[in-house]
Order: sequence, then structure tokens, then C-alpha cells
Amino acid sequence: MSKSPQAFRSISEAADEVGVPQHVLRFWEGKLDFIQPVKRAGGRRFYRPEDIQLLKDVRRLLHDEGMTIKGVERLYKDKKARPPRAAVQIAAPGTASNNALSAVTREQLSLTLARIEAAQARLAAVLSH
Repeated sequence: MSKSPQAFRSISEAADEVGVPQHVLRFWEGKLDFIQPVKRAGGRRFYRPEDIQLLKDVRRLLHDEGMTIKGVERLYKDKKARPPRAAVQIAAPGTASNNALSAVTREQLSLTLARIEAAQARLAAVLSH
């Protein structure tokens, strides 16, 4: 029997869903202030659906996008600041530069995506109440 999508997850369930070991979740929680699972008596952690999505976003930024912990921390702390605009040029199909984005552009796109996903999680939380 599986849990409802809105059910809280234990740290082992969250780790499995995010795809990282439990100790990584604890490490991220210690380093990134915005990761705040619900803690019950005895300090046991429980993760809400929006926490799971946030952890997946952090994993993607760190593992797939190559950002550092400091970069992710700055990304979430600096929500109000807008990244400088960069011109994005689209190359002709079949050219080598068509698939290549500058590191700055990738970081700006990651920041924008993280903001959209955070807003989506907040909206889902509001709508679920």
C-alpha cells in the first residue's frame, strides 16, 4: 500500500524519492537554511510534498547543473534580486554552438527555473489547504 501524494515522508522515504542517501539530506539541512522539514518529538524528520520537490530541485542544481552549495544557497537567499540580463543567441540548427550555453546563461536559467518551481510549490501548498 503506497502513501497518498500529500502524505509526509520519513527521511528514508525522502532520500529514496530524491535519489540521495539520508546523510546527504541531513548535510543539506545543516548547510541550506531554507530546507526545514517538520521535526517531531525526538527530532525525527518528516518531509512534506513541497519539501520533497525542493530537495529534488537542490539535487538537480548540485548534481545535474554543477552548482556549488554556496551557489544554491545564494540562489535561494537572493530571491528578490534579479540576475543581470544576458543576450541569448540561438545558433542555426546543426551548428556546434546551438547546444552550448554559457555558464552565466545556464546559471540564470537555473535561477529562473528554481524560482518558478518554488512559486509552484507555494501555490500547490496554498491550494491544498
